[in-house]
Amino acid sequence: MIFTKSNWIIVTIVSLLFWGMACMPLNSTFDLIPPAFALDYNKEILIESDFSGQDLTDSSFTKANLRDSNFSNSNLQGVRFFATNLESANLRNANLRYATLDSARLVKADLTNAVLEGAFASNARFDGAIIDGADFTDVLLRADEQDKLCKLAKGTNPTTGRNTRDTLFCN
Repeated sequence: MIFTKSNWIIVTIVSLLFWGMACMPLNSTFDLIPPAFALDYNKEILIESDFSGQDLTDSSFTKANLRDSNFSNSNLQGVRFFATNLESANLRNANLRYATLDSARLVKADLTNAVLEGAFASNARFDGAIIDGADFTDVLLRADEQDKLCKLAKGTNPTTGRNTRDTLFCN
């Protein structure tokens, strides 16, 4: 094939377009990859919502109503549940490490096999909660709530291998 001046210009333009697109960042003007957004559900009414199996790391549910919601098998590490209603919520097998549960209402919540290591739960209410196999290592709790939880505590957490009573410092 003989390249004429016009063919050469066309080949050059097509080549530049190809290399320009190949070198373009994926999240530029074409938006091939959607940008990540922090999940902020503050003050939302999310009764009976299904968040099961999701990675919600560092999300915020401050003062949200999450009654009867499902967070089973979810990664909730560092999540803020400050003053949140989690009544009858399903938190089975949830990773709640370093979560903020201060002033949260966990009445009748199912925390079976949940890991709450390092969570801040001062002023949280756990009346009627199911805590079989839950790991409360280094969780900041009020003394009266700790006493209530010790009356219910049993089992060993399958993720950490820690006994629930031991993590609550029960007598």
